[in-house]
Amino acid sequence: MSSKSNTALPTVAENSEIAITFKLELADGTLVEASPENEPFRFTIGDGTFINTLENLLVGLELGTQARLSLSPERAFGMADSENFQTMQRADFPADMPLEIGHVIGFNTPTGEEIPGTIHDVTENEVVVDFNHPLAGADVVFTAKIEEIFS
Repeated sequence: MSSKSNTALPTVAENSEIAITFKLELADGTLVEASPENEPFRFTIGDGTFINTLENLLVGLELGTQARLSLSPERAFGMADSENFQTMQRADFPADMPLEIGHVIGFNTPTGEEIPGTIHDVTENEVVVDFNHPLAGADVVFTAKIEEIFS
């Protein structure tokens, strides 16, 4: 007779405070963001640190588990929406601000929040700003290892 241990490893639950090591890459392997080496990133599931899809995929994983998740744009940061492109007057920008295509600028909303906008096009009098998430339309790969579960 063999004795089998019924000691289960802790698992990530909704609202768990956890520490993970992670990296977020584009499908082609381009690194977007990663936790510093040997420095697990601590946060609480559901606090908005990561998009809901990524946080939900961590729920149920056991301590020590490494997961590699490929996400389509619809499950990650959404598809680019043409309504999120805004044309602004060049005069609305500080004269010394470099308005280069691809440059990301923080814009204040009426509620005081800051949202990023990417310069999409620049003409003599106008600037077209893309307010879609910078990863909108991209397939991403999220790799995470559950390093600690605090609660």
